Amino acid sequence: MKKRILATILALTMAGTLLAGCGSSGGETASESDAAEEEAPAQETEAAADEESEETDAQESSEEPVELYVFIAASLSNAMEELKTAYQEEHPNVDIKYNADSSGTLQTQIEEGAQCDIFFSAALKQMDALVEGGYVQESDVANLLENKVVLIKPTGGETSVTGFSDITNAANLALAGEDVPVGQYARKIFDNLGITEQVMAMEINEGANVTAVLTAVAEQSNEIGIVYSTDAASMPDDVEILAEATEEEVGEAVIYPVGLVKDEQASETQTETARDFYEYLQSDEAAAVFEEYGFAVNR
Repeated sequence: MKKRILATILALTMAGTLLAGCGSSGGETASESDAAEEEAPAQETEAAADEESEETDAQESSEEPVELYVFIAASLSNAMEELKTAYQEEHPNVDIKYNADSSGTLQTQIEEGAQCDIFFSAALKQMDALVEGGYVQESDVANLLENKVVLIKPTGGETSVTGFSDITNAANLALAGEDVPVGQYARKIFDNLGITEQVMAMEINEGANVTAVLTAVAEQSNEIGIVYSTDAASMPDDVEILAEATEEEVGEAVIYPVGLVKDEQASETQTETARDFYEYLQSDEAAAVFEEYGFAVNR
């Protein structure tokens, strides 16, 4: 009898131990399952972020380098350099190559086959000629800026000249050539004032572009010169403005048009980038820069 009771007690004890073991094992499994469920969303989010980062890196690395050839009037150089820097900060794959000279010289280069994506002229005449010649489509031209023609002298220099009407009182004159817009505007002023013959009889230092005229006066090589107001503003310590020509004296507004050139050598990417930069030049951001340099912006 005692043996049976002892056996029963042992059996019950073993059964209790087995049940306790099973209960413990089940609890650990549930806990691990909950933890796994909590970790899964975090792992999925991290994986998605890594995938998005890889896609962004791949997209950036896939942007092929693009070269843009932009022909600009010399008087635009300072403003355009600042805009180039700002644009390339947002588009590091774009290499903008400027060719700065007189608009007449740039027009000739384009007509002779020089690679050019954008032409920014200091006068309508050169742009109109390129449109007529089929190098630029009229719908791709924007009359973007306006400037003023001014008469200058070296800072501290002496002259009896007070304006365009008595310009012949000067001993000599720095004047841009006939194919340079500012030189063309100056000659229109002389015609409108009826003094062309007298001016042409003066001692004239003819500059290849407006920068050459500005430099000649700043270095005191000439008593007076004719440039744009924006050029004079770029060297306030070296030159002074004697007079600003009125629109009546010039006979027209001094307009700077910018246009897309039909570049047969350009790739599809280059053409798209040229249009993007062309549109950027017409943005509010670009307008603020042009105004900083003294241009009036036609919005």
